[in-house]
Amino acid sequence: MIHDHYPDCYLADILKSTRTIALVGASPNPERPSYRVMAFLLRKGYSVYPVNPGQAGKSIHGQTVYARLADIPEPIDMVDVFRAAAALPALVDEILTLQTRPKIIWGQLAVRDDLAAAKAEERGIKVVMDRCPAIEYPRLVG
Repeated sequence: MIHDHYPDCYLADILKSTRTIALVGASPNPERPSYRVMAFLLRKGYSVYPVNPGQAGKSIHGQTVYARLADIPEPIDMVDVFRAAAALPALVDEILTLQTRPKIIWGQLAVRDDLAAAKAEERGIKVVMDRCPAIEYPRLVG
């Protein structure tokens, strides 16, 4: 897929079909975008699992923080990435080792690596990059 533009129906379908989200790069700092986006996703009814090795075992918005994706106790529909774009290739590699893979990898604003996306897509995982679900949800879902 070319990741310069996404059809609205592609993004809307992802947002409507997703139930569980791993938020990689979650922060307990209210000033960080990941903190605010996690709160938004929880308000919209998603189950959100924060992932941050430095915060593992603590909680953010009442949700237990996990050190890595493999530690999350249930299958994840989407991995929402709040990390630098340079971290995306290693994260895709980690995702590909999971026993049950997510259906979607969503890279937040400025999180884009076309080679990493192609690798995930070759394995059947949908990819969205340089977008924010907290921006797209109100626009597409309501």
